[in-house]
Amino acid sequence: MTNEGKKVKVHYVGTLSDGTQFDSSRESGQPLEFVCMSGMMIPGFDAAVNEMEVGETHTVKIAPEDAYGPRDDEALLEIPFSRMPNSEQLKVGDNLYIGMENGMSMPAVVVAKTDDTITFDMNHPLAGEELTFEIELLDAE
Repeated sequence: MTNEGKKVKVHYVGTLSDGTQFDSSRESGQPLEFVCMSGMMIPGFDAAVNEMEVGETHTVKIAPEDAYGPRDDEALLEIPFSRMPNSEQLKVGDNLYIGMENGMSMPAVVVAKTDDTITFDMNHPLAGEELTFEIELLDAE
């Protein structure tokens, strides 16, 4: 039996390879609800929940390819200050959203500055990371 197509409710705790916790529904007290195997979640998380039964708790390691993908060096965007007013005030490490030509906004982190340019990393913050999730399936309807 699978949970594909079912609305599921889970509690989870997500950690990095070094044990650092990056997210937890338990801390917020709000279970996560989604339709299993519908593409709403990263593939590895979806696949783990798909095979669980209500009341079960599993710990699953998810490779970058089944999470947020590998880091992409081409996702670094170098922009002259002249094309982005006020960007010279940003500091390395600052997080922001950059408006794209298609009208969408993308999260970015400032990773470098020169006298004339600023460089943003447009990778997802968890790209390239192996993730571990402890997942408890609370409900599947």
